[in-house]
Amino acid sequence: MTVVRSAAHVQARTEEIRRLLDRHRVLETFAVRQQTSKRDLLEQMQRRENLAALQKHVRGLHPADLAAILESLPPDDRLIVWRQLPRRDAGLTLVEVSTDLREWIVGALERQELIDALAELDADDLSYLSESLPDDVLTALSERLHARDRSWVVDTRRYAEDSVGRLMSPDVISVREDQHVREAIETLRARADLPDQTDRLFVVDARNVLRGSMPFHLLLRTEPGTRLGDVMLVDIAAFTPDEPASHAAKAFERYDLVSAPVVDDLGKLVGRVTIDAVLDYVHVLSDQEALARAGLRGAEDLFAPVAESFRNRWPWLCLNLITAFVASRVIGLFEGTISRVVALAALMPIVASLGGNTGNQTVALVARALALDQLHGSRLRLARKEVTVSIVNGALWGGVLGLLSIAVYHNVALGLVMMAAVILNLLVAALAGVMVPLLLHRIGRDPAYGSSVMLTFITDGMGFLLFLGLARLVL
Repeated sequence: MTVVRSAAHVQARTEEIRRLLDRHRVLETFAVRQQTSKRDLLEQMQRRENLAALQKHVRGLHPADLAAILESLPPDDRLIVWRQLPRRDAGLTLVEVSTDLREWIVGALERQELIDALAELDADDLSYLSESLPDDVLTALSERLHARDRSWVVDTRRYAEDSVGRLMSPDVISVREDQHVREAIETLRARADLPDQTDRLFVVDARNVLRGSMPFHLLLRTEPGTRLGDVMLVDIAAFTPDEPASHAAKAFERYDLVSAPVVDDLGKLVGRVTIDAVLDYVHVLSDQEALARAGLRGAEDLFAPVAESFRNRWPWLCLNLITAFVASRVIGLFEGTISRVVALAALMPIVASLGGNTGNQTVALVARALALDQLHGSRLRLARKEVTVSIVNGALWGGVLGLLSIAVYHNVALGLVMMAAVILNLLVAALAGVMVPLLLHRIGRDPAYGSSVMLTFITDGMGFLLFLGLARLVL
């Protein structure tokens, strides 16, 4: 039985597994160094005792917890732990790990070992793994499925990676609209078990066209002789396989859904989407967006090879170097002004910092609004609002910094320059914070992708230019 454990319990298990792995390496090294007949005996003792203890610690953990443990281990230790898992746990754990780690494990295993580990997965899980598996392995695994499930695995691969078709499951229970409540309950009782996250029955007509749904709470409270078509809910959220997965995620959040039907172009029921699949999608998407904000192009394994990490990071570092050089040349244009008023060197980072903070706040707000489709016809209003907020904040904090500058450097003109530069740079930051994600969205890129790098360049460069340019004019 798989038990859901607390985070503290999983962490304790992880530490114990690491201790056993350390011991495993010591015993293995010692056994290899032995050149006597004792070597085989030592290896047998190691496998019998240490690996048996390791199996005991991983047995019974939820696949998601096992995936988290594998993610935290160095590459050499991951396969040792994964190979101690029972066959079904090994397959489900491969479903739960990140894409990079999954592909690494698949590449490290022999073909037959991989087939044996995944042999007990159902069509839904196998479809989820299909992009990470070699074609010959996927074919061998598909041949073990029933014809309907085999067809499902093939069909779902036709859909785009970020589509509802990749999230949907074939495990759907449907009933006819001309049936009665009594018959629907008998249908449920006749099944050996119910698919996970089953909270309703989907009601179809004689042609399998979706007509409505029958939530369990309504099914249990309705008289047994009542016709399903008379009491079913007809206003339900349904999706098509080609629809973006993000649409389903928003609908599940908005309507607190547990499951929802998927229909084809003719309205026929072909599958369903469940909350666990949506949450997995949202989790992966949020990870990608967090990395994209830093300019990383995709997920990166913590223990990825140096060459792979280098390829993932260098483009935005190169862009950052170019933008930083441009900003430094802006400062170089005013070397004479800085040399005459040394206080400018101490104050100009404050202007740039305030602009960067304002811009990041605006970017986060706009990116979220784009993700939730909240900007239909409201982009100009949003820009006006952000400009107004930036002017108010600029006047407030620019005034505060201006007074502090006067108090510290006893120079009224310097205080006025500081206040004006803060107001103008916050205004620029607000406009950039609106325009950068909108522009990225317009060209089909993730609004969060590289926004921080571009925004830093704008707020730093303009901050230095405004502050030092005003200083040259006034001081």
